[in-house]
Amino acid sequence: MEAIEHLKQAALAAKTAGHVLARSSAATRNGALAAMADALRDDIRPILAANAADVAAYRGTAAFLDRLTLTEARVAAMARGLEDVAALPDPLNRVLADWTRPNGLRIQRIATPIGVIGMIYESRPNVGADASALCLKSGNAVILRGGSDSEHSAQAINAALRRGLAASGLPEACVQVAPNSDRTYVAAMLAGAGLLDLIIPRGGKSLVERVQREARVPVLAHAEGLNHTFVHAAADPAMARAILANAKMRRTGVCGATETLLIDRAVAGSLLPLLVEDLKALGCAFRADAAAQVVVPWLPPASDADFDTEWLDSVLSVAVVDGVEGALAHIAAHGSEHTDAIVTEDAAAADRFLRGVDSAVALWNASTQFCDGGEFGFGAEIGIATGRIHARGPVGLEQLTTYRYLVLGSGQVRP
Repeated sequence: MEAIEHLKQAALAAKTAGHVLARSSAATRNGALAAMADALRDDIRPILAANAADVAAYRGTAAFLDRLTLTEARVAAMARGLEDVAALPDPLNRVLADWTRPNGLRIQRIATPIGVIGMIYESRPNVGADASALCLKSGNAVILRGGSDSEHSAQAINAALRRGLAASGLPEACVQVAPNSDRTYVAAMLAGAGLLDLIIPRGGKSLVERVQREARVPVLAHAEGLNHTFVHAAADPAMARAILANAKMRRTGVCGATETLLIDRAVAGSLLPLLVEDLKALGCAFRADAAAQVVVPWLPPASDADFDTEWLDSVLSVAVVDGVEGALAHIAAHGSEHTDAIVTEDAAAADRFLRGVDSAVALWNASTQFCDGGEFGFGAEIGIATGRIHARGPVGLEQLTTYRYLVLGSGQVRP
């Protein structure tokens, strides 16, 4: 009951603050973001101290520890992210469509905020800052609930953001954080019909599945990042090696990391040994199908489940396929419609792949780790959406708006 009551009060305050925010000028919102960025920089010591407490208590994998850990550079990057969002065009009050009916009525479709957004996320502390920036700029109030692994970090970051909001003259309730990481607060949010207008989960498979299963509030969610890089027969070998190394090993714990290498049978004999040796030198382990083991006998065998596993670690599944159609068939059977890439110098093959893969993001001759709102020019992202309704791919400012209609008449009455 304590969690429910807290959420009710937080949602009421958020709704009131959201009305102020939605009617504020772009200059006011941008000024608030600048003040929030300054507050993050001013509070870098307490933020790092709070994060150190989280890191000391963490008992998970090295990849997830990397996601949890903050440094001076990462806090500075959070602050710059807020400023990058401030520099973007105002997403509100855009005229999305404008037409006039035969009776003279002029109808406009206008971009408007969604309302009060609930954000449930896990170990990455920067998510709270990114979500706060995007929600504020798009006129939405947000209630954040971070994971237990990053609880101290989330509280310290939110304290800085709220101080910046207060300095700017906007209500602090525009950006709120759950009082603790108790799971009952998640349950309260999922049952928060009438309190929250949208829930966005950002975390592992179990979190997303729970939210989708239990929520009584609309959900903007993502599936696992079961991402593939397909090295086509016409790939430039040096490019393929550089792209795969980055796509897999730049940061293994992010949802844009490649989890499966698909290599065209036509070049597997010559190129696969080079690709796996590159990754092995970077500390990567492998799970390979029988055809890949014929080419590189020391590769460990893949189980039936390995090609359906989002590793989020230094592990890569490897399969040999027959051309573009073989790659598309494998992705359709095992992918999560998140992010998939082809490496090739053959434009026709690239076109077949890009048109044939049914993923939120498809890339040609680029690392899958470019699936990121900041890299798309969104300033930041609140997550990657893999659903079919409202938004797909990195979710930025535009995807955090809905629309309403303005009807402009000159005395018309309906017959």
